[in-house]
Amino acid sequence: MILLQITTETPIDTTALDSAAAESVTILDLLLKGGWVMIPLIILFALSIYIFVERIRVVKRAAKIPEQFMEKIRGLVSRGEISAARILCSQTDSPISRMIEKGVSRIGSPLKSIEAAIENVGKLELYRLEKNLTLLATISGVAPMIGFLGTVTGMIQAFIAIAQEEGNVSPQLLSTGIYEAMITTATGLAVGILAYLGYNYLVSRVNKIVHQMEYISIDFIDLLQEPT
Repeated sequence: MILLQITTETPIDTTALDSAAAESVTILDLLLKGGWVMIPLIILFALSIYIFVERIRVVKRAAKIPEQFMEKIRGLVSRGEISAARILCSQTDSPISRMIEKGVSRIGSPLKSIEAAIENVGKLELYRLEKNLTLLATISGVAPMIGFLGTVTGMIQAFIAIAQEEGNVSPQLLSTGIYEAMITTATGLAVGILAYLGYNYLVSRVNKIVHQMEYISIDFIDLLQEPT
């Protein structure tokens, strides 16, 4: 009886497992099936990565201020060593040091003139910090729209295939259009989400630097108003 049970058991179908392994699709294969819409999406993805990395380097460099920078400036200005204060500012590569250098160079002018000079330099530094951020925000909105465009074109191809096919429509015939529709939508959303997160992160970092610039500029103006 044991021998009969062993011989009558259903053999394992290894061909099905082999075919399933052969039909496994990699991420690269899915991207290649996305159609022509994947080309602008890949370009936007590469552009967003470049902008994010480049802006991160600029923001980190702008946020670095030597310790006791304002204390040294305060001491030099209080002693009347204006040239030494300008040299110290020129040796520091940051938006704050350039603002203070402009203010130091205007010492002796009316206070409003000094404030206006510092404010003008601050506007230029803010423009440099926010460079290409609007482009990153644009990518976050355009990428999903391009993905939806790929969805529409893919579904159009699927319906054209249905209209041209006589009789039963096979799933393989519709797979190309459906692949393109789904892949482009997912890729567009992924690129848009990453660009949106990167944009908001950079904006928050820039805002912190701007607040720091405003605080130090006010501190410098107060220094000029102190009695000699």
